[in-house]
Amino acid sequence: MPEGDTIFRTARTLGRALGGQVVTVFRSTYPLLTRFHDDASITGRTVERVESRGKWLLIHFSGDATLVTHMLMNGSWHIYRHGERWQQLRANMRVVIENEKFIAVGFSVPVAEMHTAASLARHRRIPAAETDVLSTTFDSAEVTQRLLARGSEAIADALLDQSVLAGVGNVFKSEVCFVTGIHPYCAVSMLSAAQIEAVIATSRKLVRANVLEDSPDSIVTYQGLGRRTTHNSDPTASLWVYGRAGEPCRRCGERIRKRIQGSDARVTFWCPRCQPMPDGSDVDG
Repeated sequence: MPEGDTIFRTARTLGRALGGQVVTVFRSTYPLLTRFHDDASITGRTVERVESRGKWLLIHFSGDATLVTHMLMNGSWHIYRHGERWQQLRANMRVVIENEKFIAVGFSVPVAEMHTAASLARHRRIPAAETDVLSTTFDSAEVTQRLLARGSEAIADALLDQSVLAGVGNVFKSEVCFVTGIHPYCAVSMLSAAQIEAVIATSRKLVRANVLEDSPDSIVTYQGLGRRTTHNSDPTASLWVYGRAGEPCRRCGERIRKRIQGSDARVTFWCPRCQPMPDGSDVDG
């Protein structure tokens, strides 16, 4: 599933291709989007901005209309110039937004909704910008309170709650816990104030490091690069623990463990030596 870094890069690229431009064509295979377009045409509106909120992507049109999409596992947005061949089958097209220069195509997008500002504010699943690790309006104090409110939950589970800290997914969850030296099964209530602060700061740092770019004007929705949380330039050593079960820890040499965790049965990776439980107990991996 795409995490906050992927959605941020997609939103940034869509913003460059669509932002400030008048929509010349809008179409969708989803009846509710088509009905909205029929009743209050998107064609002729201007794309005011495109933003990411955790794993959600929001395209804001003039006249109080916002297209909200979620990629889940297989969805993606592509940008094409007119006449350019699409890289996916047209049968996978779900949403098309065109202007004079570019065509934005949402392929296999499983969730696509049109909202007004009022309905968007009422939407409980779309996180507030203040909780997005990549947002310029990120509110550390607010996120701290939301995290502390999950006191009985394991820290790794709490990190995946997008209403707490939007943008951290399963890869970053394990990596953040390793970098901060916190066992992923440690209850939030067992963490010190300094550890809570470190978890939040590290989450922002690791995700942000994966959205930096060399070409600030490029229009590309996929960089073709894997995530990196280590400082090693070797592409085979880009992550500390994620996906490395049974391999030696890059710091201490201990065998990396993994275990299915949480109600969503997401896999978690950790080093039992670098990330001890505060009470000295252990979790089989």
